[in-house]
This record gives sequence, C-alpha cells and structure tokens, in this order.
Amino acid sequence: MAHHLTIKHNSYYKLAERINRFPQGAPASDLLFQILKILFSEKEAGLISQLPIKQFTARKAAKIWKIREEDALIILNDLTDRGLLIDAEDRNDIVYSMPPPMAGFFEFSLMRYRNDIDQKTLSELFYQYMNVEEDFIKELFTHGETQLGRTFVNETVLSEENSLHIFDYERASEVIKTAACIGIGVCYCRHKMQHIGKNCNAEMDICMTFNKSADSLTRHGVARKVSAAEGLDLLQKARDTNLVQFGENVRERVNFICNCCGCCCEALIAARRFGFLHPVHTTNYIPVINDENCNGCGKCVSICPVEAMTLVSSNDPIKPLAKKAKLEENICLGCGVCLTGCNKNAIILKSRKERVITPVNSVHRVVTMAIERGKLHNLIFDSQVLLSHRALAAVLGVILKLPPVKQVVASSQFKSRYLEGLIKRHKISG
Repeated sequence: MAHHLTIKHNSYYKLAERINRFPQGAPASDLLFQILKILFSEKEAGLISQLPIKQFTARKAAKIWKIREEDALIILNDLTDRGLLIDAEDRNDIVYSMPPPMAGFFEFSLMRYRNDIDQKTLSELFYQYMNVEEDFIKELFTHGETQLGRTFVNETVLSEENSLHIFDYERASEVIKTAACIGIGVCYCRHKMQHIGKNCNAEMDICMTFNKSADSLTRHGVARKVSAAEGLDLLQKARDTNLVQFGENVRERVNFICNCCGCCCEALIAARRFGFLHPVHTTNYIPVINDENCNGCGKCVSICPVEAMTLVSSNDPIKPLAKKAKLEENICLGCGVCLTGCNKNAIILKSRKERVITPVNSVHRVVTMAIERGKLHNLIFDSQVLLSHRALAAVLGVILKLPPVKQVVASSQFKSRYLEGLIKRHKISG
C-alpha cells in the first residue's frame, strides 16, 4: 500500500512518524491511517505529532502548541479520558505521555464498550492490519532479541522443588499482590475478534493493568479498579479455563498481564506463526514427558496455546495404533497449561538449562529495545522515556564508551548485568 507516501504533510502521517520514533512503533500503511482517523481528529493528530515521547506537562504542551495552558489541559484530559494518553502525578505536577500502540492505545480503545467510536469498524481494521497484513505484528514481536512481553508460569502446577526456586517476579500472583493499583478491562483481543465473528468463549472482563498505568486508566474510566483479592480470583478463573498469562517483560512494576487464549491473542498467534523467531519470551521452565505414563489421550495437545504439543506413534509393537505426546521445545512457552490437562502424571516442569534474561524495569527494556531496533538516536535527541536529563546522561555516558553498536547488540552481558547495574546505580525507575 503506497498511498501513504503521497501524504507526507498530512497530520496523520506526522502522527505515524511520531509513533514510530518509539521502539514499539506501527508501520505506516493505508490501514494504519484509517485506524488513526477513527481514534483521532485531524487536529488532534497534528497536535500530538508535535509532542515529545518523554513525559510532559500541560505547561510544556501549551508552549509547543502556542496556546493557553488551561486550553491545553482540556485537550490533554479529553485524550486521556479516551485512553490515547496516560497521566500520572510527578512531584506535585501532572505529567502526560502517549503510550505505544501495543501494549497501549490500540488496546485501550477496545478495553471497554463505548459508543463514541465505531468499535466494529475499528476491530475490522485492526484485524486486517495485524492478522492479514502482518507487518505490524512482525515488527512488534520479531525484531530484536528483547521483546515486549513474557510468559508467566502457572504456579499451581509447579513441583514443590520448583516452588522453592521460582522468583517473585515470575509469579503473576505476586504482581497482583504487590501492585499499587489494579485495573480490569475488557480483553482487547477477544473483543476485536467478537466484532468479526471469530472470538472464543473465554472470559472477556479479565485484562489486567497495574501500578501507574492502572491508576490512570481507572481514574479515566478505561478500566475498573479492583482489590488484590478480586485480581487473584480472576487469575484463578483464567487458570481454570486454561488461559495463559502474558505480561510486560520486566521484573519491577509490571504494567500489564493479559490472560490469553491461543485463538484470539496477538502474542500467542505470533508465537505460532513466527515461533522460530522467538516473538514471546518463555518462562524459565520446560515440560518433560514421561513416556511410560503417557496414554496418548491428546488432552495436552488440545489445550496447548502454541501447538507445541503433538501426538506421535508410541512405536509399541503390541499396540501399533497407540500414540504418545511429544514436545516441540523450540516453540514451547513453558506456561504449564499442558499439565492442567494431564491426569496421568505424565508431564512435569523442569528448569531450563539457561535462564531467560528479564529487564529490570520499563526503562531497562525500552533502552535495550531501542538499541536492538536501531532507534537509540530517538532516545538521545528527544530525551524520551527516561525521567530526567540527568538519568539520560548517565545511560548515554556509558553507552557511548562501549564498543560499536553491533557489538553492543550482540552482548547479552551489556543488556543484562551492565545496563541493569547502571539503572540501579542511578536509581532510574520505569
């Protein structure tokens, strides 16, 4: 689709350029512009395209837009009410930021039922843009080594030994228990599929946001605020119906956990389509099948969300038609859902040989993703994402002393211990 190339001075084109300065962008196409036209007026698109990616105040926006601060505040609060911006209190001031498309304003547009936009048309456009055109999903989930999200293991199927060694940040229950605020919204993925007649029967009101994101979304009516007890009840309901917990790929202050089905969830669909590119970070566990106990019933195969389980011949000369389960380790998420369907004790979870590296917080993740995706210059020139110029200088001062970028990208040590230590030393929070 080349039509967008002829409208470079259009407000929506400028907004798309603004969106794509962030590590998690959205490839420009006619479909993207149709989506943006539903969500933003042309005037709003032009205004937002001028804003920095870092957090900003109404005073800053007013200065950029050359209008009165009280007028800027009205515009900003309206956009936040619609889930297109996020706000938060910072040192007795309100700061705003535009979330990326995913996890962000794409999802927020369908996390509640509303009449101010055409959600059916929007869902159809999302489906074409993500499930048919695929460029967006490929860019979101398959570029770079550090991905947006990670899988949480089903804690209820862990052995006693594994339960002793699992870290708190690997437990979805711990994220819920320790969150400063919890918001629940409609599942974006199933809501979208519902409008095009392809949804399953899994729970809808179960999309979880936490901490600053949840605080903003619940104050503006995008999500409803719940207690930790209700959050844990919903988590158990999700597990009872074999939904997979897919959340933000950070250890501290996780902003979202989706309870995903294999048929509707964008992340799990990507895991099936592009599994060899590792679009979703796995847990630190892997199922192991006991062939002697497996009777080939196929329950684990039917509930695996990424089709990592299959049935093969058991090579039994006495029972030539007998089957047994086989795991495709390269695409397995380690979620543990397969264990919930096995009543023969034929599957156990064991620790992976190499632990999966999880960024400390959102800053760690965003900087690493920017390096891998060649967008570090956007962080430098926009001073975006990081909470202060001092923090930005601390990160850049070390980065610029490192070997060439290709070596930086290849260095897992930099992306884990080195950058992690830097963030902790300068107390840069996400």
